[in-house]
Amino acid sequence: MKIECLPVGYLRANCYVVSDEETKKAAVIDPGGNPEKILAYLEENGLSCDAILLTHAHDDHTKGVYGVMEPTGARVYMNRGDVGLTVRRTGLCFQEPEDTLFIGEGDVIEVGKLRFRVLETPGHTPGGLTFLCEDAMFSGDTLFKGSTGRADLGGDMNTELRSLKKLASLKGDFRVFPGHADATTLQFERDTNPWMKRGIEMAD
Repeated sequence: MKIECLPVGYLRANCYVVSDEETKKAAVIDPGGNPEKILAYLEENGLSCDAILLTHAHDDHTKGVYGVMEPTGARVYMNRGDVGLTVRRTGLCFQEPEDTLFIGEGDVIEVGKLRFRVLETPGHTPGGLTFLCEDAMFSGDTLFKGSTGRADLGGDMNTELRSLKKLASLKGDFRVFPGHADATTLQFERDTNPWMKRGIEMAD
């Protein structure tokens, strides 16, 4: 598995191209802009994009969806909870493609020999997802290094804290690739992230 982080869009959100080096098939996670940059990386590395995975439907993670989907023929995967999500104060709403595949807890998406396991992690948005593949976690805006995503753009902070608790309860450690800023590890966040600690302390 190879993971390439491409900062894209007006907020420099992290788009990830995750590829199976044997089959050359790839998933693009959160194409939030600059589709030409994403397509160039795919072409330069001889990759075919088989899936576009969305951690959530905010526009800084979805602006490049059609620009990647149309030339590659890749299907879009997202959670139904973010359908019609309108970002408070901006009025922005992502219109998902007609053939979008809606996914939820426990689903598995196969791309080449890679298997992406789906976790529902709402809070930043109602339909927030986290994807696990081998030792990698793609956490969107649920878990950042030392922080968590804001909940005032269509989400709920108590729900987000419960999602952080859910991630903290996973067995073992993961490399964490968030929607913005630097990568981290799950164990480091368990030990140091004040928001995750608040989530861990929440009553079930």
